[in-house]
Amino acid sequence: MSAADGGAVRIRVPATSANLGPAFDSAGLALARYDELEVSVADGLHVEVEGFGADTLPRDESHLVVRAFRAACVDLGWVPPGLSLRSVNGIPQGRGMGSSAAAVVGGILAAWALCPAVTGIDDERVLALADDIEGHPDNVAACLLGGLTLSWTGPEGVRAVSTQVAPEVSPVLCVPSTTLSTHVARGLLPPTVSHADAVFNAGRSALLVHALTAAPQLLLDATDDRLHQDQRGPAMPATAALVGDLRDAGHAAVVSGAGPSVLVLVPRPEDRSLVHTVVPDGWEVLDLAVEARGARVRYGDGAVSS
Repeated sequence: MSAADGGAVRIRVPATSANLGPAFDSAGLALARYDELEVSVADGLHVEVEGFGADTLPRDESHLVVRAFRAACVDLGWVPPGLSLRSVNGIPQGRGMGSSAAAVVGGILAAWALCPAVTGIDDERVLALADDIEGHPDNVAACLLGGLTLSWTGPEGVRAVSTQVAPEVSPVLCVPSTTLSTHVARGLLPPTVSHADAVFNAGRSALLVHALTAAPQLLLDATDDRLHQDQRGPAMPATAALVGDLRDAGHAAVVSGAGPSVLVLVPRPEDRSLVHTVVPDGWEVLDLAVEARGARVRYGDGAVSS
């Protein structure tokens, strides 16, 4: 299936939260907050941006969706005459909500959906290219596949699996007005870690999968981390303080991706209001759902691929 007839494709890509506490660079969660893209082949390059980033994102070849689209075209051996992109962004940039992963996945899927020689979308190839562009697979895997994703790199390259989260788990995202560069956040991590801390995080990462899929009452213990969150604290003191306050109050709070947003994995929907009482003024608090299906492509004839 493709839009080889020249019609536009519409792509919805979800926000994501990576790491989830202990599972650094290996776990991600898709969230029901989206960027909506409308893409078609055109003469030249035409880019429109609405929503988050409308005043700051480029309208030229440096736009990340365009860059990912071009990279996918090279991978597919296809040279379109040009590109028309309209992006309505519901995911803010620089907040640890996977905005760059959404842009990368959206651009690659657009190329696959529009390429005349393609009759279906190969998730493995999409994931591999997205990982090459993004630099790590946790956010892109969750964006592409939905649900809770676990990703790793083996002899055949990057791999990922998706599993469904227990229905009672209710994500709450606390979003500050400030931003933080992923590059800056990664620069604060030490080059080595102790064996004891590595063992601690390995155990918590295994427990995290069980807690998210079958035993939400264990989420507070399962989201404990020793490898990256405290180390990044100096770059986002308000985030570190909020994570500490929420955890002291018994909530499974973690830094969302590289931050500065805070993700709280609430074991029951009725407990969300308790999270709201801890969050100080100046933070936007979003009660979200888990996006189970991941990115979706809608063709001009109304058919949907996910």
